[in-house]
Amino acid sequence: MGEPGFKVVPLTPERWPDLEDLFGPKGPCYGCWCNHFRMPQKRRMPLLGEGARLLFEERVRKGPPPGVVAFEGDMPVGWLQVGPRAHIPEWNNPRRASTPLPDAPAEDERNWAASCFFVRKGFRGKGVTADLLDGAISFARDSGARLLEAAPMDHEFKRSSEGLYVGAERVFLRAGFSEIARQKEGRPLMRLVL
Repeated sequence: MGEPGFKVVPLTPERWPDLEDLFGPKGPCYGCWCNHFRMPQKRRMPLLGEGARLLFEERVRKGPPPGVVAFEGDMPVGWLQVGPRAHIPEWNNPRRASTPLPDAPAEDERNWAASCFFVRKGFRGKGVTADLLDGAISFARDSGARLLEAAPMDHEFKRSSEGLYVGAERVFLRAGFSEIARQKEGRPLMRLVL
């Protein structure tokens, strides 16, 4: 667990206002609202902003929870999209670092992915990401997942902090993940068997 120990809970409909507060009025990552891996770019780009927000709110309302939210007290401070690979089809694209391996097909809803992080400014570098991942592992395990995969940035890959929305390799290593493939430079495919 990171310091100071953030509370992490699944994003259920009653927690939607917390996510809106965390993401802000425009949403993170140029108004993506965590739809990046949910649909092809051609369909996603016209929705950026309010359209993306409405689409993701509907997804949360319908369930199951598409990820976990970290809190310091009552303040939402971080988000991690985590759930079955099947729910984020673009993450399974054959040209990505996250392309599924034959032993863990995307169609099997027990094969989960931790795909997108967002941490509130002022809380970055304080252990939120590690606590989000710990909470995501518990959520995946409790939901019947057999494994959890990620395609983070490795320690040698130089990117902006915004590019770290996929997470940093070191956080996954500390949580017990192992590299199982490297399909793109700087982006290991990592797995934790649950």
